[in-house]
Amino acid sequence: MWRGHEMSNHITVIGGGIAGLTAAIASAEAGASVTVHEAHHVLGGRGRAIAGEYVAHEGAHVFYADGPHYTWLKRRGFVAGLGWPSPAAATRMGFRVGGRVRKAPPVGMLRASVRRGLTAPVDIDFRTWAGARWGETVAEQMANGISVTTYSADTGSLSAAFVWGLYQRVFGARVPAVRFVRGGWQTVVNRMVARATELGVVIETGSRVSQLPTDGPVIVATDLPAARALLRDDSLTWTSGFAALLDIAVTSSRMDRNLVFDLDCGGFHESYTMQDDSIAPAGESLFQLQMPIRTGESRRDAHTRLTAFADTVLPGWQQRATFQRTASAKGRTGALDLPGQTWRDRPAIDRGNNIYLTGDMVAAPGMRGEIAINSAVRAAELATAALHSRSVGVPAR
Repeated sequence: MWRGHEMSNHITVIGGGIAGLTAAIASAEAGASVTVHEAHHVLGGRGRAIAGEYVAHEGAHVFYADGPHYTWLKRRGFVAGLGWPSPAAATRMGFRVGGRVRKAPPVGMLRASVRRGLTAPVDIDFRTWAGARWGETVAEQMANGISVTTYSADTGSLSAAFVWGLYQRVFGARVPAVRFVRGGWQTVVNRMVARATELGVVIETGSRVSQLPTDGPVIVATDLPAARALLRDDSLTWTSGFAALLDIAVTSSRMDRNLVFDLDCGGFHESYTMQDDSIAPAGESLFQLQMPIRTGESRRDAHTRLTAFADTVLPGWQQRATFQRTASAKGRTGALDLPGQTWRDRPAIDRGNNIYLTGDMVAAPGMRGEIAINSAVRAAELATAALHSRSVGVPAR
C-alpha cells in the first residue's frame, strides 16, 4: 500500500534485504522519512535463516571485522553477542589436498601467505600471476582455497588484484578478522528491523513495486536482475558465482572436522555450532558445505561431488544425520571482478534522476554482503543529500 509523504523529505527503498535495511536505517538516521517495500512476506533477503531447531542460513553466516561495513554494524549494536569456538574445536580444521585432509596447507601456500606488501596487477588473471611466482600447482591451490569467498569453480581466471586481496584477508599473516554473531545473520536482521521501526521507517512486506515512485529519491536495493527489469536498464549485469550447498546436522563426533578448505576442487566445509551451540539440539552439530559448480556441470553432478566431500570431512555422516538440506546459489554470491576490472567498474550507485542502486554487485568495496552494506550507506548519503538540495532550492542532478 502506498502512503503519502512530503516530497521534500521522503525516500523510498525497494527491497528489504541487508542492503535495503541498511539504506533505510542510514536514511532515517539522517532525518528522512523512509518507506521500505519488500516483495516477500519476510525481511532479510539472503541474510535470513530458516526457523526451527536447526538455524541454517540462506547465505553467508560470518562477518569479517576489517572493513567499514563492520564498523557501521558495530556502532549500532547489530553484531553484539559474538560466539567463539573452543580451543579444542578450533584445532579440528584442515585442508583437502590430493583427496585427503591434512592439518596444514602446502608449504607453497604458507610462503605466499606471509608475502605482505605484495601488490597484484588488475589486468592479469590470478592463475597466470600467482603461477609465475609460486608455480602452477600452488596457484591453483590458492585459487581453490579462496573459492569460499567467490563461489566460483574458476577463481584463478579472475583479476589477480581481486583474488589476491581476498586471499590476504582470509589466509594472510594477520589474525583473521572472522566474527560469528550468536544466532547468525538472522539475529542481525532482527536487530536491524527493530532499529528501523524505532526510527519510524514504514515497512511494507508483500509489496512488489513495478513502477518507480515519483515523490522523492528512490533507493533500489534488489538483486541486479530485478533492478535491471525495474529500471529497464540492460547494462545492469555483473559476474557472480555458482555453487552447490549442503546443510547437515549430525550427532556430534570427535572425528568430525569443523573447518576444511578444499584445495582440490574449491569446496568449503564449516561448523555453525562450534561458535554457537544454540542453533542445533544438544549433542548435535550443524554444518554447511559448498562446492563451486563447474562450467557445463549439472547441479546434480555438483551435489554428487559435494556429498563425496562430506564423506571425507564427516565420516559416516549419513548414518548420523538428523537434518539435511540441499540448495544451489547462482548469481547471488556477490560481485567477482574479471581481469581489467575493479569494483569501480561495476554498476554505479548513482543512476541519475535521484535513483540510487545498492546491493552486492555494485560499485562499492568489499566482498559479498559487505558490498551491499557499503553501497547502501553511500546510497543513503546521496539520497539524503538530494533531499537537502531540494529543500534549499538547488536543482537535482
